[in-house]
Amino acid sequence: MGKVFERELKGILTANKDVLARVTKTCDRAEMEGYRKIEEKPFMVVRGAGSLGVDLVAIREGLSLPIEVKSSTSAVLRFSRSEKLTIQAQEMVEDCRRVGLMPVYAFRHKGHRGDAWRIFTIEMGPVNGRLRFIYDRLPKIESSKEGNLIMRWRDGMPLNKFIDYIVSIQS
Repeated sequence: MGKVFERELKGILTANKDVLARVTKTCDRAEMEGYRKIEEKPFMVVRGAGSLGVDLVAIREGLSLPIEVKSSTSAVLRFSRSEKLTIQAQEMVEDCRRVGLMPVYAFRHKGHRGDAWRIFTIEMGPVNGRLRFIYDRLPKIESSKEGNLIMRWRDGMPLNKFIDYIVSIQS
Protein backbone atom coordinates (compact mmCIF):
# COMPACT_ATOMS: atom_id res chain seq x y z
CA MET A 1 0.00 0.00 0.00
CA GLY A 2 2.90 2.39 0.75
CA LYS A 3 4.07 2.23 -2.85
CA VAL A 4 0.74 3.73 -3.96
CA PHE A 5 1.46 6.85 -1.92
CA GLU A 6 5.10 6.98 -3.07
CA ARG A 7 3.78 7.04 -6.64
CA GLU A 8 1.20 9.66 -5.71
CA LEU A 9 3.81 11.97 -4.17
CA LYS A 10 6.11 11.40 -7.15
CA GLY A 11 3.24 12.36 -9.46
CA ILE A 12 2.59 15.53 -7.48
CA LEU A 13 6.24 16.62 -7.41
CA THR A 14 6.71 15.90 -11.14
CA ALA A 15 3.54 17.90 -11.91
CA ASN A 16 1.69 14.96 -13.43
CA LYS A 17 -1.63 16.51 -14.47
CA ASP A 18 -3.72 13.38 -13.81
CA VAL A 19 -2.29 12.95 -10.31
CA LEU A 20 -2.71 16.66 -9.51
CA ALA A 21 -6.34 16.56 -10.69
CA ARG A 22 -7.05 13.52 -8.50
CA VAL A 23 -5.37 14.77 -5.30
CA THR A 24 -6.85 18.27 -5.53
CA LYS A 25 -10.42 17.06 -6.16
CA THR A 26 -11.37 17.52 -2.48
CA CYS A 27 -9.06 20.49 -1.81
CA ASP A 28 -10.27 24.01 -1.23
CA ARG A 29 -9.24 26.77 -3.64
CA ALA A 30 -6.11 27.85 -1.71
CA GLU A 31 -4.87 24.26 -1.39
CA MET A 32 -5.49 23.66 -5.09
CA GLU A 33 -3.57 26.81 -6.05
CA GLY A 34 -0.65 25.72 -3.85
CA TYR A 35 -0.53 22.34 -5.56
CA ARG A 36 -0.74 23.89 -9.03
CA LYS A 37 2.42 25.95 -8.34
CA ILE A 38 4.47 22.77 -8.88
CA GLU A 39 3.61 23.07 -12.59
CA GLU A 40 5.84 26.18 -12.71
CA LYS A 41 8.93 24.30 -11.47
CA PRO A 42 8.46 20.53 -11.22
CA PHE A 43 11.02 18.17 -9.75
CA MET A 44 12.70 15.19 -11.31
CA VAL A 45 11.85 12.41 -8.85
CA VAL A 46 13.62 9.07 -8.50
CA ARG A 47 12.06 6.24 -6.52
CA GLY A 48 14.49 4.43 -4.23
CA ALA A 49 14.78 0.69 -3.90
CA GLY A 50 14.90 -1.30 -0.70
CA SER A 51 13.01 -1.12 2.56
CA LEU A 52 15.65 0.73 4.59
CA GLY A 53 16.58 3.25 1.92
CA VAL A 54 15.02 6.59 1.00
CA ASP A 55 11.68 6.26 -0.82
CA LEU A 56 12.08 9.24 -3.17
CA VAL A 57 14.72 11.75 -4.14
CA ALA A 58 13.34 15.00 -5.58
CA ILE A 59 15.85 17.04 -7.58
CA ARG A 60 15.59 20.49 -9.13
CA GLU A 61 18.01 23.39 -9.74
CA GLY A 62 20.63 22.37 -7.20
CA LEU A 63 18.05 21.26 -4.63
CA SER A 64 18.05 17.60 -3.59
CA LEU A 65 15.48 16.31 -1.13
CA PRO A 66 15.67 12.72 0.16
CA ILE A 67 12.07 11.87 1.11
CA GLU A 68 10.72 9.10 3.28
CA VAL A 69 6.99 8.50 2.67
CA LYS A 70 4.73 7.34 5.50
CA SER A 71 0.98 6.77 5.46
CA SER A 72 -1.55 5.86 8.11
CA THR A 73 -5.24 5.97 8.93
CA SER A 74 -4.12 7.30 12.32
CA ALA A 75 -3.10 10.95 12.63
CA VAL A 76 -0.17 9.97 14.85
CA LEU A 77 2.77 7.79 13.83
CA ARG A 78 4.91 6.56 16.73
CA PHE A 79 8.32 5.35 15.62
CA SER A 80 8.74 3.44 18.90
CA ARG A 81 6.21 0.87 17.65
CA SER A 82 8.67 -0.28 15.01
CA GLU A 83 12.39 -0.79 15.50
CA LYS A 84 12.71 -0.60 11.72
CA LEU A 85 11.30 2.96 11.68
CA THR A 86 13.68 4.07 14.42
CA ILE A 87 16.75 2.58 12.71
CA GLN A 88 15.64 4.00 9.37
CA ALA A 89 15.31 7.51 10.85
CA GLN A 90 18.73 7.32 12.54
CA GLU A 91 20.39 6.15 9.33
CA MET A 92 18.65 8.83 7.28
CA VAL A 93 19.87 11.58 9.63
CA GLU A 94 23.42 10.19 9.63
CA ASP A 95 23.47 9.91 5.82
CA CYS A 96 22.08 13.43 5.39
CA ARG A 97 24.62 14.91 7.81
CA ARG A 98 27.45 13.14 6.00
CA VAL A 99 26.50 14.50 2.56
CA GLY A 100 25.03 17.90 3.55
CA LEU A 101 21.36 17.19 2.83
CA MET A 102 18.18 17.51 4.86
CA PRO A 103 15.88 14.55 5.58
CA VAL A 104 12.26 15.05 4.57
CA TYR A 105 9.31 13.01 5.82
CA ALA A 106 6.02 13.12 3.90
CA PHE A 107 3.06 11.85 5.95
CA ARG A 108 -0.12 10.92 4.04
CA HIS A 109 -3.23 10.70 6.22
CA LYS A 110 -5.40 8.04 4.59
CA GLY A 111 -9.05 9.00 4.15
CA HIS A 112 -8.50 12.71 4.78
CA ARG A 113 -10.36 15.07 2.47
CA GLY A 114 -8.48 18.12 1.22
CA ASP A 115 -4.68 18.25 1.43
CA ALA A 116 -3.91 14.85 2.98
CA TRP A 117 -0.11 15.33 2.94
CA ARG A 118 2.07 16.88 5.65
CA ILE A 119 5.80 17.56 5.42
CA PHE A 120 8.35 17.31 8.25
CA THR A 121 12.06 17.08 8.87
CA ILE A 122 14.05 15.66 11.78
CA GLU A 123 16.08 17.74 14.22
CA MET A 124 19.68 17.31 13.11
CA GLY A 125 21.58 20.41 14.12
CA PRO A 126 22.82 23.12 11.80
CA VAL A 127 22.01 22.87 8.11
CA ASN A 128 23.93 25.05 5.65
CA GLY A 129 23.26 26.82 2.39
CA ARG A 130 19.88 27.11 0.72
CA LEU A 131 18.61 24.11 2.68
CA ARG A 132 18.92 26.08 5.94
CA PHE A 133 15.93 28.24 4.99
CA ILE A 134 13.80 25.20 4.20
CA TYR A 135 15.01 23.31 7.30
CA ASP A 136 14.25 26.27 9.59
CA ARG A 137 10.74 26.56 8.17
CA LEU A 138 9.74 22.89 8.28
CA PRO A 139 8.18 21.43 11.42
CA LYS A 140 10.45 18.93 13.17
CA ILE A 141 9.28 15.46 14.10
CA GLU A 142 8.54 15.48 17.82
CA SER A 143 10.66 13.53 20.27
CA SER A 144 9.12 11.97 23.39
CA LYS A 145 10.69 12.19 26.87
CA GLU A 146 12.20 8.78 26.17
CA GLY A 147 13.70 10.03 22.89
CA ASN A 148 11.26 8.22 20.60
CA LEU A 149 10.11 10.02 17.46
CA ILE A 150 6.43 10.90 17.08
CA MET A 151 4.98 12.35 13.89
CA ARG A 152 1.67 14.15 14.47
CA TRP A 153 -0.02 14.83 11.13
CA ARG A 154 -1.68 18.04 12.36
CA ASP A 155 1.75 19.52 13.23
CA GLY A 156 3.21 19.09 9.74
CA MET A 157 3.38 21.64 6.94
CA PRO A 158 0.62 21.05 4.39
CA LEU A 159 2.14 19.89 1.11
CA ASN A 160 0.42 22.68 -0.82
CA LYS A 161 2.19 25.29 1.38
CA PHE A 162 5.51 23.45 1.08
CA ILE A 163 5.21 23.49 -2.72
CA ASP A 164 4.29 27.17 -2.71
CA TYR A 165 7.31 27.96 -0.51
CA ILE A 166 9.78 25.84 -2.53
CA VAL A 167 8.65 27.39 -5.82
CA SER A 168 8.82 30.93 -4.38
CA ILE A 169 12.38 30.58 -3.04
CA GLN A 170 13.64 29.18 -6.33
CA SER A 171 12.02 31.80 -8.57
